[in-house]
Amino acid sequence: MNDQKLAKAKAEPGSIGDNRLLAASTQRDPINPYVLLFFMLIAAAVATWVAPAGEFTRTVTNGVSFVVPNSLKWMPQRGVLPGFVFVALAQGMIKSAPIIFLILFTGGALAVVESTGAIRYTLNAIVRRDASSELTTIVIVCAVFSVLGTLGVVNNSVVAFVPIGLLLAESMGLSREIGAGMIYLGTYSGFNTAILNPVTTGLSQRLAGLPMFSGMSFRAVVYLVFVLATAVFLIARTRAYRLSGEARVRACPAPSQRLNARHLAIVGILLVCLSVFVYGASSRHWAETEMIATFLVVTIASGIVGGIAPSKLADTFLSGCARLIHGALIVGAAQSISIVLSSGNILDPIINMLAGILAPLSPTLAAIGMFLSAALMHVGISSGSGESAVLVPIYAPLGDTLHLTRQVSVQAVLLGEGFVNCFNPTSGVLMAVLATSGIPYSRWVRFVAPLLLMWFVICVVAIAIGVAIHWGPF
Repeated sequence: MNDQKLAKAKAEPGSIGDNRLLAASTQRDPINPYVLLFFMLIAAAVATWVAPAGEFTRTVTNGVSFVVPNSLKWMPQRGVLPGFVFVALAQGMIKSAPIIFLILFTGGALAVVESTGAIRYTLNAIVRRDASSELTTIVIVCAVFSVLGTLGVVNNSVVAFVPIGLLLAESMGLSREIGAGMIYLGTYSGFNTAILNPVTTGLSQRLAGLPMFSGMSFRAVVYLVFVLATAVFLIARTRAYRLSGEARVRACPAPSQRLNARHLAIVGILLVCLSVFVYGASSRHWAETEMIATFLVVTIASGIVGGIAPSKLADTFLSGCARLIHGALIVGAAQSISIVLSSGNILDPIINMLAGILAPLSPTLAAIGMFLSAALMHVGISSGSGESAVLVPIYAPLGDTLHLTRQVSVQAVLLGEGFVNCFNPTSGVLMAVLATSGIPYSRWVRFVAPLLLMWFVICVVAIAIGVAIHWGPF
């Protein structure tokens, strides 16, 4: 991708150019995630003919199925036929329909909000108000984007906001790494815990049978620690850059358009709707259906306040849905692997094997082992939702056999995904951010290495505490 294409692609956040940038950057992946998942599906089907078959005894409590430890019963081989591979793909899509539509509607609603300029101009107003103090600016930008990341508002589309960070860094005479880091690292410090992200936390918890967005209090504490560590890292890097003598102070150009009452009203609508859903999820057991309805309310209300014509509103919504089709359908594709393994009765023996490997370890070390394996898996499956759909159906019952709560098992997967994101060479989003910023990958890894060490320690400590307090509800 040449510089002219990158400049054109990043010109308008949420625009077609942004989509082209993301699509082009995804081509840097050594293998398409769907191709990788299909190979895994074929391997799973072959395994049903050669791997021993068996099944755990399960108990059902409050509608949730739990594995009874050490209850595996061996049974005759039950290999699946080649045609069932494609049936499993269809079944995976159907079974994952609520999550798939939630992801699509999330993209549609946020595309409408982005098209009004509300998020863009609100961010401009926030970061420019304190532009005179570089440390204050860094903290504010990092905090704001961490909130957007933990809510799932800005994840893949973070590429579109990187020019804001580069502009701020240039105005303060700082390096491009610090400019890109304020936006990207800030966003993913929130994404690591994803307190209210339906595509990661919501999906993983539903796959594990947990109430949607349960365990929020402890997750919020972990989120704050991640954000604090990231802000401290960026401030330390800024001071080091100043001491190096390379910094140069430049004039900060004035914004071309200012925040207005409509923008504030639309941001208010988004915050109110999300708050209402949080209340419903915690007290009235709301789940995917209600969240889909919430995003429909956000879409229509934002369109009305933003003065968007009905036809354009529909087109923008559908365009936003289209941007997330890649991440939505991968959930169904990954679910099909679990269906094949279950149909061949080899999923439980796999769980039993993993449990045997981790059983000699303490529950804390076993949970950390799950975190490390999830991190390693994320290099191959760079989609968070895709990896959750592959691992959670295995890790949830595996945690049962190791006497780990399902909340801990889910968090081990989520932290594994989040930790790797900021240096994953197969991440199309990271590669797009680096290309947009003009930062070589090797230089970025050297820049971010101290923060990654801090994040790793936070992940391990958070998992250990989760095990110690029997973090639940179960």
